[in-house]
Amino acid sequence: MQMCTAAVYKTKDFYFGRNLDYEFPYGEEVTITPRNYPFSFRFQGEMKQHYAMIGMAHVADDYPLYYEAVNEKGLGMAGLNFVGNAHYGEKADGKDNVAQFEFIPWILGQCASVKEALRLLEQVNLVNTPFSESLPLAQLHWILADRDEAVTVESILSGIHVYPNPAGVLTNNPPFPEQMFNLNNYMHLSPKDPENCFSDKLSLKTYCRGMGALGLPGDLSSQSRFVRVAFVKLNSVSGDSEEESVSQFFHILGSVDQQKGCSDLGNGNFEMTLYTCCCNGDKGIYYYTTYGNHQITAVDMHREDLEGDRLIPYPLVQKEQILYQN
Repeated sequence: MQMCTAAVYKTKDFYFGRNLDYEFPYGEEVTITPRNYPFSFRFQGEMKQHYAMIGMAHVADDYPLYYEAVNEKGLGMAGLNFVGNAHYGEKADGKDNVAQFEFIPWILGQCASVKEALRLLEQVNLVNTPFSESLPLAQLHWILADRDEAVTVESILSGIHVYPNPAGVLTNNPPFPEQMFNLNNYMHLSPKDPENCFSDKLSLKTYCRGMGALGLPGDLSSQSRFVRVAFVKLNSVSGDSEEESVSQFFHILGSVDQQKGCSDLGNGNFEMTLYTCCCNGDKGIYYYTTYGNHQITAVDMHREDLEGDRLIPYPLVQKEQILYQN
């Protein structure tokens, strides 16, 4: 059961990204889809022209199966595992029927903002059509964000639900309203040193820094990661330069990074953070690190011909890049 964490962050620019946690990669690559690449949808025909986008995708039969992406207008969307709760239906009359694997390009290809996406979502019916027999449906929910707002989209048995996401983070189970309600249990946490509220009859003192966050979860479960990354993200402080902002974003997602060996799946398999990404939605620059390479690598979509009609893939740099100073 794949586990992931996504977050949004804003300084001078808007940043969107995620950790992808799994036991092995699927050959994903940073993939730019230019404006004239023809998206063929199973029920909606062909979208010959659309907004350009960049993100991480497994390309199958020249089709980008995006895990997450940001379009040229600064709208970002990421799918995260939602096993046991996600539900997709049959084709429905009077609806925009979209296969689950088409959802990200369907939204990012047409929408410049969350507000535009919300109007499109009113007509969407997510259909349980797999890409192929070898690539079955993934059970997902999504975070959709621009520089002004974020929402969570969940397709469950009762239909598609869209929730405002003021925390600007997403993990996996349980459903998003339960994740947000659970934050009530941690309202006492603070980045500041605590005061003695235990008893005025006892002389209790702080004995080290960071005690205001005592009780902040540190395990790898999805509900704990939601609390932890929300606390870290909402209390983050950084400069607004590109270097400072990107560095801080990687530190935010690093707070829930998964190390190989800590989540044992049996048979010699371990869940780990395969990659972390951060996309500057205003500039169209996609930054990433991999489990084996902590150096930040960047791909700028605007350095490519966005009027083209062919996918532009960049294989991931997997081997550790070490800068020797002597």
